[in-house]
Amino acid sequence: MSEQKHALNIQPLTKEAFAPFGDVIEIEGRDYFEINSGFARRYHKLATTDVDEKGEVIISIFTANPYDYPLEVQLMERHPKGSQAFMPLQKTPFLVVVAPAGEEPSISNICAFRTNGKQGINYRQGVWHHPALVLNDNEQFLVVDRSGEGENCDEFEFQNKEPMILSPQF
Repeated sequence: MSEQKHALNIQPLTKEAFAPFGDVIEIEGRDYFEINSGFARRYHKLATTDVDEKGEVIISIFTANPYDYPLEVQLMERHPKGSQAFMPLQKTPFLVVVAPAGEEPSISNICAFRTNGKQGINYRQGVWHHPALVLNDNEQFLVVDRSGEGENCDEFEFQNKEPMILSPQF
């Protein structure tokens, strides 16, 4: 019996398409107000953080290296105690694979997105997502998430299930 593989369709990251999973952090098409005597613009409240009462909001920098593509998606994770935002520092595109919050992700509800390099993402609390999917070595992200008491990372492995293949085509 041959193993059937499902190809994930990678779509452009848009505010509307990503809304069920979180926020797209970008300034394109967003309102702003002038500050610093008109020498700067503030694009205010592009995303909000959400942490439980035992946590605090922290800012970190992550570095990541690419997986080998095409990638067989085998693992998803979620953060049940807080949201998690990633903003690329090199302004290069990266991939985002997500599934709605819930008990476990399903092949039928996984979505894949490609950022334009100037967009960041903010996963809502409990949303399933693949670990960082970069396309170049040593990509860096400014990360805003939760620190504090309790375990805040659940992992789910797609064991004995039909594999999903992610193949970036650029």
